[in-house]
Amino acid sequence: LSVCVFINCINTSKENTNMALRDDIIKEMELRLGGQMVDVELDPEHYHLALDKSLDKYRQRSENAVEESFVHLRLQNDLNEYTLPDDIIEVKDIYRRSSGVSGTSGNDFEPFEAQYLNTYLLHSGRAGGLGVFDALAQHREALGRLFGAEYTFTWNHTSHNLLIHRRIKAEDDVYLHVYNSRPEEVLFTDVYAKPWIKDYAFAHARLILAEARGKFNTIAGPQGGTTLNADVLRADAQADLDKLEQDLTLYAEGSTGLGFVIG
Repeated sequence: LSVCVFINCINTSKENTNMALRDDIIKEMELRLGGQMVDVELDPEHYHLALDKSLDKYRQRSENAVEESFVHLRLQNDLNEYTLPDDIIEVKDIYRRSSGVSGTSGNDFEPFEAQYLNTYLLHSGRAGGLGVFDALAQHREALGRLFGAEYTFTWNHTSHNLLIHRRIKAEDDVYLHVYNSRPEEVLFTDVYAKPWIKDYAFAHARLILAEARGKFNTIAGPQGGTTLNADVLRADAQADLDKLEQDLTLYAEGSTGLGFVIG
């Protein structure tokens, strides 16, 4: 029970941090639109929508929105299909905690913790040596191929289902080598991603405001009325969106370039 309470406290703390960062960005967007000096017609839902669209575009186009990590998974008996969290984009490989060929304890053999280094490598003049170590490594690799050290699987990135092509006969601890989306609170504090996300969200907020003001070109008044700036807002917002999307192509928001391409 105490562990569950501790995990819930961590999740609550992350949610509070994420909301605080969102509120700071939304407050900045409101001030950039002239808030507190003039009445800005946008509601909090509009600011959150603009920020969500900015995050969606960044996750779709930027390599900096994805990170490589390892996720622990405990396989259950007679269960070969698992649903992974939505933030996991791709499963690259599955690594077993045990190779299945190193004894009954379940732990894989670690030569450096078993003083294998002292016996064979440092005393190479007496017996063994690097050749014996290489032969043992190849022997373990061959046994792994014969006795199921690796899992074959199918990953469905739409339903986030992981299908393992083997009947699981006992519980087993594995580690998934995955690519997952970086959390919002990380992107909001990233020195490269944060400026791009704020500017793209601000451009979308101006576009929403232009759509609202475009419904009425003028507001009647005692001196002939007031003309709204819907067309100017729309043109400036679209120009900023095009420029920011071009920045994604030029890797200006922190992504790694493709390198040299020949052919």
